[in-house]
Amino acid sequence: MLRHIFVNLSGKTKPFTEPDYMSALKIIARIRTDFPTKFGVPRQSGIVNTLKAMIVFEPEYRNASALRGLEEFSHIWLIWGFSEAERDEWSPTVRPPRLGGNRRMGVFATRSPFRPNAIGLSSVKLDDIGKHPEFGTVLYISGADLMDNTPIYDIKPYLPFTDSHPDAFGGFTDTLPEYMLEVEFPDNLLNLIPDHMHRGLLEVLAQDPRPSYQNDPERKYGFEFAGFEIRFTVADNALKVCGVKRL
Repeated sequence: MLRHIFVNLSGKTKPFTEPDYMSALKIIARIRTDFPTKFGVPRQSGIVNTLKAMIVFEPEYRNASALRGLEEFSHIWLIWGFSEAERDEWSPTVRPPRLGGNRRMGVFATRSPFRPNAIGLSSVKLDDIGKHPEFGTVLYISGADLMDNTPIYDIKPYLPFTDSHPDAFGGFTDTLPEYMLEVEFPDNLLNLIPDHMHRGLLEVLAQDPRPSYQNDPERKYGFEFAGFEIRFTVADNALKVCGVKRL
């Protein structure tokens, strides 16, 4: 049990005992996506809404009653863990890839995974609540920005009347140019991938999956997607797929 001192508005101090449950979050579910590694995962949730994913609850939480009423919401919040970025130390500043990797910003002004607590937050579309023959009740979602098998700590409904802020501004991200790459994906390579995955993969490629600080037109990049390795080059704002290999 950890003890802290709180100062109230009157200036008086009083001890506060941190509850035991704050020391360890429980994994309630894991997500199933087509990205076994972080390379290729969309930079933010919602920018590639054609990507589909499934949320599988841990055995302890496979209780359909816990989802009663969730079907009435169109979107949900996922609170999850950067399971591949956990470390003992943290830095007050980070280099956001979208700034080219050479400009430092305060960690709390970014969504970097390298935080004091490696916790992520994503807003995704809830497509359906279904019954899986192996996993029981599962959630089918769109627009996730998570690696396969990422642990999920909580799920909350998205509330438009309070969660949406049309007049909000996005700090330094508002100054970043938005662009889409022109994608050249030869039919003989694209046809190696199941048809229902084409649109999502093409949109991922158009968003430019490379780190912003990498801009070598001769370099061949690659990432894993749905059991395939996708190889490509980028030059003059055009991405050309040069290889698809089944893994």
